[in-house]
Amino acid sequence: MNRRTFLQQAMTVTGASVVSPILAESISTNKLQRKQNFLIGACDWSIGGQASLKAFDTARQIGLDGIQVSLNSTKDEVHLRDPAMQGQYREAARQTGVQIGGLALGILNEVPYKSEARTEVWVQDSVDVAKALGIKTILLAFFGKNDLKNDAKCTQAVIDRLKAVAPKAEKAGVVLGIESWLSAPEHLAIIEAVGSPAVKVYYDVCNSTVMGYDIFREMRDLGTKYICEVHIKENDYLIGQGVIDMKRVRATLDAIGYRGWLQLEGAVPKGKPMLESYLENNRAARQLFG
Repeated sequence: MNRRTFLQQAMTVTGASVVSPILAESISTNKLQRKQNFLIGACDWSIGGQASLKAFDTARQIGLDGIQVSLNSTKDEVHLRDPAMQGQYREAARQTGVQIGGLALGILNEVPYKSEARTEVWVQDSVDVAKALGIKTILLAFFGKNDLKNDAKCTQAVIDRLKAVAPKAEKAGVVLGIESWLSAPEHLAIIEAVGSPAVKVYYDVCNSTVMGYDIFREMRDLGTKYICEVHIKENDYLIGQGVIDMKRVRATLDAIGYRGWLQLEGAVPKGKPMLESYLENNRAARQLFG
């Protein structure tokens, strides 16, 4: 080795030692992101077991990581608000190996949070249930009788109620996710009015597509600052075979750094059995999202 070659190699090594922490951090981040694939779950109401322990066995049969469980139903308004029932859910999760991946108040579509007084107690109690079951995200549904679109008066009522429960959710480390027909700016207006990090958007790629919103722009605009969890859904199609570009959904979630639960919903073609559909949906979701 002559002197010039020696000096060139020495400078290369020295330069590498200067930038190596940056390179190492970048490589580490990329590797970590690749390793941290999404957890795939499904809503209990989509796999035939709304507010039912049967959903755990079905989820295990499908091969899901977990399920999004319902707090209660119109037939049983207490359900998971009962500590004894919570114990049964924990045991079912232990026996099946299926995680309790989320909590939802779909009942609000029938008994609206925007106007029914007793729903305030349900949402307050849902924070206690989430904490007891180790759940970080609670879905609050705003469809049907609970729709907020073009309803300023009821939207203000919801803001007031969320303001009342938000401090409790903050203390418990739980997020209340609004799922609705609203656009990203409309969601943000509510979140900013409430003024709490415990209130975010539960983003449903199918619902927003139905409304004609640019879901890829919305997800980027909202980011992980405002999106708490995501529904991967199709109407009357299997996952990956419908109108939504799921590969682009994946790319967008990667771009904003989202690595939370993906809960499958709907996605059962007409005439096709639910179980058969969800076996295929789970396989497709694994291929698309890891």
